[in-house]
Amino acid sequence: MIFLNTMMMMSTNIFLSITLFLLIINPALSLSLCTNSKAPLTPKTPLVFCNYNGSSCCDSTDDSNIKKQFDSLNISQPACASVLKSILCSRCDPFSADLFTTRPVAPHVPVLCNSSVSNDNSFCEKVWDTCQNVSIKYSPFSSSNSSNKLSDIWPSGSEFCNVIGGPRVNDSVCFDGEKVSLNSTTNSTKSPPTGMCLEKIANGSYLDMVAHTDGSSCAFFSNQKGQIWLATIPDVGSGRGLDLDESNPFLDLTDEVHFDTQFGLMSIALHPNFAQNGRFFASFNCDKTQTPSCAGRCACNSDVNCDPSQLGSDTPAQPCQYQSVVAEYSANVTSSSRASVITTASPVEVRRIFTMGLPFTSHHAGQILFGPDGYLYFMMGDGGAGDPYNFAQNKKSLLGKIMRFDVDNIPSESEVTSLGLWGNYSIPSDNPYTEDNDLLPEIWALGLQNPWRCSFDSERPSYFMCGDVGQNGYEEVNTITKNGNYGWRVYEGKTIYTPERTPGGNTSASSINPIFSVMGYKHSDVNKNEGSASITGGFFYRSTTDPCLQGSYLFGDLYAHNMWAGFETPVNSGNFTTNGITFGCAKDSPVPCDLVPGSEIPALGYLFSFGQDNNKDVYLLTSSGVYRVVPPSRCGYTCAYETTTAGSGLTPSPTSPRGSGANVLKGSCTSLLLLLLLFIGLSF
Repeated sequence: MIFLNTMMMMSTNIFLSITLFLLIINPALSLSLCTNSKAPLTPKTPLVFCNYNGSSCCDSTDDSNIKKQFDSLNISQPACASVLKSILCSRCDPFSADLFTTRPVAPHVPVLCNSSVSNDNSFCEKVWDTCQNVSIKYSPFSSSNSSNKLSDIWPSGSEFCNVIGGPRVNDSVCFDGEKVSLNSTTNSTKSPPTGMCLEKIANGSYLDMVAHTDGSSCAFFSNQKGQIWLATIPDVGSGRGLDLDESNPFLDLTDEVHFDTQFGLMSIALHPNFAQNGRFFASFNCDKTQTPSCAGRCACNSDVNCDPSQLGSDTPAQPCQYQSVVAEYSANVTSSSRASVITTASPVEVRRIFTMGLPFTSHHAGQILFGPDGYLYFMMGDGGAGDPYNFAQNKKSLLGKIMRFDVDNIPSESEVTSLGLWGNYSIPSDNPYTEDNDLLPEIWALGLQNPWRCSFDSERPSYFMCGDVGQNGYEEVNTITKNGNYGWRVYEGKTIYTPERTPGGNTSASSINPIFSVMGYKHSDVNKNEGSASITGGFFYRSTTDPCLQGSYLFGDLYAHNMWAGFETPVNSGNFTTNGITFGCAKDSPVPCDLVPGSEIPALGYLFSFGQDNNKDVYLLTSSGVYRVVPPSRCGYTCAYETTTAGSGLTPSPTSPRGSGANVLKGSCTSLLLLLLLFIGLSF
């Protein structure tokens, strides 16, 4: 059995400029998020001036500073003073990242609800009517430090509101003088799905899947042993299986990868410009007794008050004998006057990005993926054994963290030394260490136990979701934000966790502001006989293949007896309702499904990972093969939103969003992958 044995035994945020740009082009991207790209928290000390004592983007220091700013305005008119106070305090609103845009005029004022472009009561007009002739010293509406009246800056209320105001449409938000509250009518009107239908398209067992960046039907599949294949995915309803030649891998890293039940090739990632530059990344484990290049620093070191000689061991291995590696490779590219062809990659590393010795043999996660911001995110577990050294809460340790690297800029030797980097990468300028001097520069989020499979929502990139493996009783799905602390090992779920041993000390609950999970499940709630193994995080379902799953977040348990769909209610609120999903196998599956004895349930084995292709169809990578979510009618499930072809009971394959260039790429990716450089005007 190939997988993380301890997992079976025990079980994003995007930086602000990207978020705001996406809000401009698609207003239906609201997520409770502060202007500093962090998640709102409950203030430890109650706010005195601003009435935001629940979930808030302010702490007591921010509250005091806003009070000082308000006093400096020196407003003599009470009604205007009340309005201006609410505007200043809106920076504490949990949706302040949506309220404050990057407009050049009055950037410190939220978007005020304007009835001239919507049916809202116009708070913008109220502000104008109340304050237009009131002197406001150091006015937030003006770039000047002199005393200003609104009427000195704008000739009319309509012009004022054209600049300062905005509508509340398509689930976007604006400020109406009160704390933002999403309308409950934005709830999804869909009923929970009656079942999820699967078709089996391959018998092979793979740990990771990444769609090609060229938008085609090609995707890369990797196994834990260290092999990677380039495959062609058949159209839904075509009756064909996955076109993958296991005898001809795209890249074979088995000589570098240490493979056993706990270790192996954990993840693969393509550079966003892979179709042009051929840059390919792999995350794997190595054994320093077998591989000379496996020579990273031990994560147990004096910086985190850990002595490797005192670790003990859960195996006969030496402390930090096994290491986590992220390495870059290059695809072999041949060229002609019309196109570039990629068929294989060289097993020789182009660059060693990261190497770190692991104190124990479990909970080292290892997923890598590129975010919509172009940076590489690296998920790292707490090292296992119940995190006795409290690595997950230690800001000087990279264990129990999500890291964020810039792999497009090679650091200088002085930068590596001064920042104490663990490899050959640069640090994004907006990583949270610039605001929290205690953090290592690589850290994006902390307080995680073993983040197993994370993804960015393809429609709302500020939704960065991670499944996080539990310890004794609870499995989590977290929405990851900048510098978010997800509680482990102070908490497991929302319950205080009591470790068996604590040579590394403890973190008090009062010293942190934990962000609790948005979804999850108790071990006791699933499969009373076997219980839960560990969570496998998934994807927001954005395909049109099963319209009743559309918009839900899919995740499951490693034992593959239980899967869930999480629906956000209201939409864009960050609040989720989960529904257990019945699942079956289509009778006309290209590869016949084995069934659990005495039932009609497909025998999936272990659910290692979910995958997503360029059509946004979702896949299950299991120990028994590769499965794809297909139209529910093929399993006899009903969905009121499914359109079927008369007489067939099948939904036509969705129109490909890949464009005309992708149609040229139909056929076998393993025999020839054309990167259509002629379409972007490149030639050789």
